[in-house]
Amino acid sequence: MIPAAETFDETFPFPPHFTAAAGFRMHYVDEGSGPVILCLHGEPTWGYMFRHVITALAPGHRVVVPDHMGFGKSATPADRSYLLQDHIDNLEALVLELGLRDITLVMHDFGGPVGMGLASRHPELIARVVSVNGPTPFGQPDLLDTLTANASRSPWFRWIAEAHDRDSLRSTLGHLGYNILSTLKLNGFQNNSIITPTWLRAYGSPFPTAADTLGAIGWAEGFAQGAHTFETPSDHAREHLKSCPALAIWGMADDTLAADHFLPLFRAAFPNGQVNELPDTGHYSLEDNPAIITALLKLFLDTTA
Repeated sequence: MIPAAETFDETFPFPPHFTAAAGFRMHYVDEGSGPVILCLHGEPTWGYMFRHVITALAPGHRVVVPDHMGFGKSATPADRSYLLQDHIDNLEALVLELGLRDITLVMHDFGGPVGMGLASRHPELIARVVSVNGPTPFGQPDLLDTLTANASRSPWFRWIAEAHDRDSLRSTLGHLGYNILSTLKLNGFQNNSIITPTWLRAYGSPFPTAADTLGAIGWAEGFAQGAHTFETPSDHAREHLKSCPALAIWGMADDTLAADHFLPLFRAAFPNGQVNELPDTGHYSLEDNPAIITALLKLFLDTTA
């Protein structure tokens, strides 16, 4: 676990907050005041990915950025499982404890299914939805076919399946603190100028030992074993979400979550949603193009207020 006060050379200067609402020490950033923006990271990142969003939006909003169990400054309990349904449970506990309402979800990577799981359970809490290279599973009839088709061409998901079959997935991800750059590059980013010692330390620090990698292992292993459970929304939840303003911002060079598979899922859930396609931008689009993404977020928030 990263020390609570660590700022990574002031690139992440936000005071830490912690809760035990979900039964472990969960870290979150809570900056600014106003309408709530809830930012959800994915694999194998943490709230650090939203540092530019926090800085840009906190002056007029309350920006809450949790680290999922096993990631960032949150604890990695040895006696817990790290499947999608567990992360939804944890997020639900945090949101209810903080009393968050009228939430704008901003979701990246597996933050997408976690956030959509929260929306399925508590649609009345959601005001807007933003997907930034994040899947939006919400009971679409072709969801399983989409995930299967994407996994067959994605270098990351193909590696997960092959490593699981070779029984090397746990041993490889167990050294994530050392091979974090190769893991991030396999998932995909285009802008190599972001690679600095501070940046590498920020993304590698959550995983100093094999015991600290259970979150990353659990998410990958869950796919290999077909153990993740997606929430099934009620008709009421579907109708409510359809009425919410929605935005997809997609890095079109994403080889992990291909746009031609996941943008149709977004359009099915949000037929009136906006879509912005970013060329030459990879899976970690918030690293490749933070200025453009924060500008699009500001515009979306301003025009849907």
